[in-house]
Formats: sequence, structure tokens, C-alpha cells
Amino acid sequence: MTQIHDLIVRGGAVVDGSGGPPIEGDIAVRGGRIAAVGTVAGRGREEIDARGHIVTPGFVDIHTHYDGQITWENTLAPSSGHGVTTVIMGNCGVGFAPVRAGDREMAMALMEGVEEIPGVVMAAGVPFNWESFPEYLDVVASRHCDIDFAAQLPHSPLRVYVMGERGANREPPTDHDLAEMRRLTTEAIQAGALGVSTSRNISHRYPDGRPTPSTNSEEDELMALAGGLRDSNDGVFQLNPSTTTPAAEEFALIRRLAAASGRPVSFALVTSEEFLQGWRVLLDGITTAAAEGVPIRGQMMPRPIGMLFGLDLTYHPFSLNPSYRPIANLPLPQKVAALRDPQLRRRLLEEKPRDNSPFAEWIVSQTHNLYRLGNPPDYSPSGEDSIEGVSSRLGRPPREVIYDWLLEDDGRAILYHPLGNANAGELIGKPGTLIALGDGGAHYGSVCDATYTTYFLLNYVCRKTSGVRLPIERAVRMLTRDPAEAVGLGDRGLLRAGYKADLNVIDLASLGLHAPQVRRDLPGGGRRLIQRADGYVATVVAGEVTYRAGQSTGALPGRLVRGSRSPLSS
Repeated sequence: MTQIHDLIVRGGAVVDGSGGPPIEGDIAVRGGRIAAVGTVAGRGREEIDARGHIVTPGFVDIHTHYDGQITWENTLAPSSGHGVTTVIMGNCGVGFAPVRAGDREMAMALMEGVEEIPGVVMAAGVPFNWESFPEYLDVVASRHCDIDFAAQLPHSPLRVYVMGERGANREPPTDHDLAEMRRLTTEAIQAGALGVSTSRNISHRYPDGRPTPSTNSEEDELMALAGGLRDSNDGVFQLNPSTTTPAAEEFALIRRLAAASGRPVSFALVTSEEFLQGWRVLLDGITTAAAEGVPIRGQMMPRPIGMLFGLDLTYHPFSLNPSYRPIANLPLPQKVAALRDPQLRRRLLEEKPRDNSPFAEWIVSQTHNLYRLGNPPDYSPSGEDSIEGVSSRLGRPPREVIYDWLLEDDGRAILYHPLGNANAGELIGKPGTLIALGDGGAHYGSVCDATYTTYFLLNYVCRKTSGVRLPIERAVRMLTRDPAEAVGLGDRGLLRAGYKADLNVIDLASLGLHAPQVRRDLPGGGRRLIQRADGYVATVVAGEVTYRAGQSTGALPGRLVRGSRSPLSS
């Protein structure tokens, strides 16, 4: 009797996520799981011709902020259009649960200040039909999506939930407060959280400039969170490290958290002294920890970290100037018309930025390292194409040239402001590092880094602009099995019998990345950046084809992933 499968992917170069070399073969799927890999007899109710293409596990993105977006829409874009089939949200110690009814405005302000999600979007989109973290998980468990999603317990909302106004004001906790935070951490893990997260980064602030509730937390409070993980014997600890504490001291704290929790710890590793002084000390620390078998990982972006500037985006070099405020929220055509006025131009060129956030003022003032992004986008541009290089050749003041750049394409021009991480290629594949920090679901008007998976393949496998070359099998493992294992999702990231049937069929020859574009399709008419890719022949989640040639099929097999999953034998 002919065996019938739900789906068969035929004749592709299977890069299975293990790090082993590609092997030509078929993949059969039945009941949302991989049934066979190799030469598959029988037929599929649906078949995909993968000849000439690679077949990979679905990509796993462990650093996102889709905590709000999952409550109002079924598509976790832009991640889901770039081969990602599982995302982890609740990073950096911020999120929407737990939250008491009286603290919802504060929760939204926190997400607006730290993750740049506009208040109008959250007010229109986030239902807040929960209070505790387990209740939040129950709400999002009812959501059907194009990819899977999992959550971590964020420290700042937890602190306010336990301590009220004292927590928001960063007052020290009592012994009772610490015990309650520990208990609620265990409760969240038992309800299905993948871990707990915090931030010690002083640049993470409310819109009015106040630091986040978790910023100044002492070690005893962090140990309470670690203790909650130990009590549950599960979960991971994610943090943004302090940018003011000496790096050796900070890493010593991270080691103590790993020891106290008995669980894996990861932190944001940004290879720029401007953002993380002593980052090489932290890198040495995770390398040593890896050699000693201590599960501490550094999450790093595989390209220069930067912000996108534009008249239709959140920031540009004139966006915080006093004379710009009256036109900031005008429709783009009216804004462009106003900016062409010689008198307003003169005032803006003379003024300096003013804002509650020192970080925001600093960002818009860093105009020496500014470029046209271009299409396709160039994230590693030559210094001669910088504003300094161009203005020097033109013999004009840099700010005048920037002003003109912003008005190009009727005000739709996007400028790229790399903020460091230029040597990311040197760290790719270093022991203890993880490819991450895409921040999908956040920074809707200034960052579109969630597309890093496509960039990574283009620049480290296809080598379109990078001088670093990785074997395809190694690169795929970094996007699949490594991040899945790091957060305890042992049931995915490999193309083996019994594993979850999440996979991509990719035409590397046509792989490409388009420039980001602005869409106003968020709740309340909110704006976001979307970035398309070419070369994804098909993406499959739980055995269902969700994307063909970059276009959604409308299938929504993605669900909440509750808790860690043991590695499967195969």
C-alpha cells in the first residue's frame, strides 16, 4: 500500500541543523512532525520540489519583543517573512505581565520608552484582559499565528506587581518582596514561561527619562529571580548587562547568577565600547565559561547595530529640535512642504536637540557616522560614503547635506546610522556566542533588525558584502539548533524524524534583502518598518506551508510554546 504523508519536500540539499554537511534527499511530514528524512517512498498530499535549493530547519529567534503584537495580530512580521518559525519574547526585563489594572499605563510607558512601541498602538491593540503572568499566557495561548512563540517573565513588571509604587520608584525590596518575586518566578516557569529576564542598562528608560524599575536592582533581588528558576529546576535567565559597572564585576555577577539558578544565562553582547565598555572582558568570560561547561552565552548581532533615520521614522538629526516639534506629526507630504521653507530650514540647522532622554539626544547628535541606506541596503558601507566623506567632497556643511538627503524621494529616504558592532564578523562562531538581538516587535520606527537571518546567510554564506565565509552547515546550525538548545527547546532546530516539522526551502542563488519600507498598519494607525526578502521558496510550520515565495498562504499553525522541551532521540 502506498504510504501517504501530509507533506513531502523532494530532492533538496538537506542542511539538517546538526552541523553536518548537506545531503540530498527528501523530507516527509505527518501530524506536524518529521516522519522521515532520506529517500521517501509514497506520496504527499502536498509536495514541494526543492531541487537546486537548500532545506533547513526553521530559524529560532531568541530575542524579540512580540509580547504586545501577538495580542492584536496573527502575523509576527517581519520575523516570519525571513525563515523564522519560533520566536522568544519577554526579553530585557520588559513586557505586559504581570500587571495590575492600575499599573497598565505605567506598563505601556515602559514599553514605549524602552522598546519604542507607540502608546497609541498599545492603547488600541493590547487588551490587558489578564493580571498575573499565568493569565497572560492563557490569553496568548488562544492566539493562532504564522509562527510559534514563547514568553519569558520580565523583571520590571514583576517588581511593580509585587512592590507597587515602591517598585516603580526603584526603592529597595523587603525580605517579603524578595520572597514573593521568587515565588512568582517559579509560578511563571511552572505555567510555561521559558525563563526570566532583566535589564541593568541605564539607557533603558521611561519616556520622561526615568530609569526602568529593574535598572538599579541589587544582587539580592536578582538572586531572588535566580532562586525562582532553581526552585522550578527549569528555565533560563536573560539580562542586559550594566553599562556602568566594570565589566569584570558584571561578569562575576553573571557567573554567580548561573551558579545560584543552576540554569543557563545569556546576555546582550554588543561589540562597541560606546554601548558596553569592556565588552572584550565579557567575551573572554563566556569563552572561559564555555570551556568549563558553564552555560553562559553572549547574544550578538551578526552585523553593525544601527538605527534608521527618516522624516517618516521616529528619529533623524532634527527630530528633537524645538522648531521641528510643531510639524513632527504632520502627514509626510505636509511635513516635506514645511521643511522646504527657507526660514524653518535655517532654524533647524542652527538648533540643538532637546529631550527628556539623554540617550535620545545623544543618538540624533551622532551625525558624523551617517549614510544613505540604499536598496538593496548596505549595512557595512565605505567610509567615503559617510556624511563626512560626501560633505567634504561637496565642500558643504554636513548638516546641510543631511537635510537635503532627508528630503529625497519626497521625504521617504532612509538614512543608516551604524552605532558600533562593526567587527561582528570576528566574533561569529566564537565559543559561547549566539546569533540574536533582532528585537522583532519593538522599535517600530527606527530599527528593522529582525531580518538578520537573511542578512546572515547573505553575508556569511553567499558572501555578498562580507569577507567572512562560513560553510552552509555551520551557518544553519547557528540559526537553528544552537538558539533552540540555548532556551531549552529541544524539539526543534533539527531535521530528524520525530522533531517538529518547521523548515525552510531556500534558493540561495536568488536570496536577497530589500530596503525597509514604512507601513501604517498597526493599531491606532501606528507605523512600522517592514523589510522583504527574496529567495524563500517555502516556509513550513508544524507541517503547514505558511509562506510561498515570500507570500503568506494564510495558514496559522503557530501556537504558544509552554515550557522547555527535552531533546528528542533520533
